[in-house]
Amino acid sequence: MDTKGTGRSSAWLLATWGVTRVVLLLFVFRVYAFPGPDVTSDVSVIYRGWYEALRQGTFPLDDVTWQYPPAAALAILSPAVLPFLSYAHAFFVLACVADLVVLALLRYAGRGPGRSSRGAWVWVAGVPLLGPTVYARYDVMVTAVAVAALLAGVRHPRAMGALTALGALLKVWPALLLVGAVRRRAWAAAATTAAGVALLFTVTMPGAFAFLTFQRDRGTEVESLGALVFHVARHFGWDGQVLLNYGSIEFLGPWVAQVSTAALVLTGAAFGWLLLWRLRAGRPAPYVLADAALTAVLLFTVTSRVISPQYLVWLVGLAAVCLSHRASRMGAPAVLILLASFVTVLEFPLGFSHVVLSDWYGITLLALRNGLLVAATVTAARRLWRATVAPAGAAPFPPQATRAEETPVSS
Repeated sequence: MDTKGTGRSSAWLLATWGVTRVVLLLFVFRVYAFPGPDVTSDVSVIYRGWYEALRQGTFPLDDVTWQYPPAAALAILSPAVLPFLSYAHAFFVLACVADLVVLALLRYAGRGPGRSSRGAWVWVAGVPLLGPTVYARYDVMVTAVAVAALLAGVRHPRAMGALTALGALLKVWPALLLVGAVRRRAWAAAATTAAGVALLFTVTMPGAFAFLTFQRDRGTEVESLGALVFHVARHFGWDGQVLLNYGSIEFLGPWVAQVSTAALVLTGAAFGWLLLWRLRAGRPAPYVLADAALTAVLLFTVTSRVISPQYLVWLVGLAAVCLSHRASRMGAPAVLILLASFVTVLEFPLGFSHVVLSDWYGITLLALRNGLLVAATVTAARRLWRATVAPAGAAPFPPQATRAEETPVSS
């Protein structure tokens, strides 16, 4: 075993993480100004306002921008553990800590037979590509929970279920991690944890599930796939508007409701495909748990009425987990996600004014970013299907020898 080579690789990994994260912290602490709109205002203004309401033992019921499940309160309240810092500075530090936790988990998961350090490198490289927005949203904290859940899933299905439920109560999307889970214990643990935590919030804090109404009333956000229709339509006389609505910049006007409905239909179709895959896949190899999770979240993201820049943090984290398995088929989707992350920072915050104006530069950036995400989604879905669903009369892929590289899930 080449311990010297492994040590050098770890040193480079940590050094790269350290340098890039110091740069991110310098931007969010406003030591240096990142071009474009100030991405930290969500923390210093919106999150801080929610913090004050949550401290009083109630959710911010009079604020329609509160569109998150009840456990999100834990993330918003978390800066209280660092009382010697301002709210915003404490939040940024905790976001960086969550980033480091993900790196530690991926580095540990990358050791052993059938594992790879590629996953850790995907995380180290992917996060700074998104710019300071990563530390100015609580999505990196949710991603840390999701990564822990997936890495626990192979050997500890109950732990995976509990962590998945916690993640879903932080920001819904981690519920999709269970798509590839075949053990009833994972589902049972998720259901039990979700019910218990939800009941606790319902009893102790009014308005725990008011976010469902706020989410239902959202329109088509300017960065979503469906928004491209209206960006182009504005050049041909469409008389709608671009306004701040429900906490994001959205299109309002003729045909917006129809496009939003079409997005919901596409999401439904995506879930139908996932159900069909689950019924046809049988008992997949352990690495498929992460591959299926990435595919599911990609499908959810590209069909959503909203594609905020921080959504890419989820995809980078899940892609990193996939690539910590040598047998994973998600190499090409991971590269596409990294490219989309770089284009995302060009679109927001650097070129966001062009996106809002629907000029051709903004449309090009948005089309390129969303096109990369669609390509990643189609590629991931195709590879997942081909790797797990056998043609009629054939044995499923991969063969048993490949499956043996990873520790099987116990019954």
